[in-house]
Amino acid sequence: MIASSRGRANTLLTQRAIIEAAAEVADAGGVAAVTMRSVAKVLGVEAMSLYYHLANKNALLDSLADWVFEQITLPDLEGHWRIEMMERAHSARSVLSKHPWALGMLESRPTPGEKLLRHHDRILGCLLGGGMTPVLAAHAFSAIDSFIYGFVLTEASISSSPENLVEEGFSAEVAKHAEKYPNMALIAMAAVNDYNFTFEDEFDYGLNLILDGFEERLRSQSENTD
Repeated sequence: MIASSRGRANTLLTQRAIIEAAAEVADAGGVAAVTMRSVAKVLGVEAMSLYYHLANKNALLDSLADWVFEQITLPDLEGHWRIEMMERAHSARSVLSKHPWALGMLESRPTPGEKLLRHHDRILGCLLGGGMTPVLAAHAFSAIDSFIYGFVLTEASISSSPENLVEEGFSAEVAKHAEKYPNMALIAMAAVNDYNFTFEDEFDYGLNLILDGFEERLRSQSENTD
């Protein structure tokens, strides 16, 4: 539920305040709920006053996508590429989990903003600085982000607690058909008894597999150029 913002009407209206109000609307009702009117209501102003700062709704959504990228930690160009990619991945997961509406709009806006472009450029710069070729850096960027976005999307649709995910739901259903699906039954029992599976823990496991792969590619690349 969107908090009452009558007090904002007396403050100076800025583009930043408008975008943050739009994020508030999106958090409550998704991107579809973001309109000039709904954002103005949060700010306690008339919708027309927003047009002094943003040309139209599309400009508002472009700025909102840019705002999301601003929340994600940028990699340090002086740091090791793998450590920086890990930290950035965790930051992106945290931000996207907090604002799940952003998943469907981050890479789809027709007019990429300055924060988005700076974010992408910094990631590529970190990978290139780690010794990757432009082609390998592009592959790494694509693979890492595909994993992050896919994980957050899946995480949002299921429970991460082992009781709900395995014991009460999946495991119980598989147990009924253990003879028909013996491999699934074996994995379900192992998840409960051997390592207490939680989907949340799979983020680091999967991310490390991806980074291991690109570290190996980077090593092979270096050996081939020697």
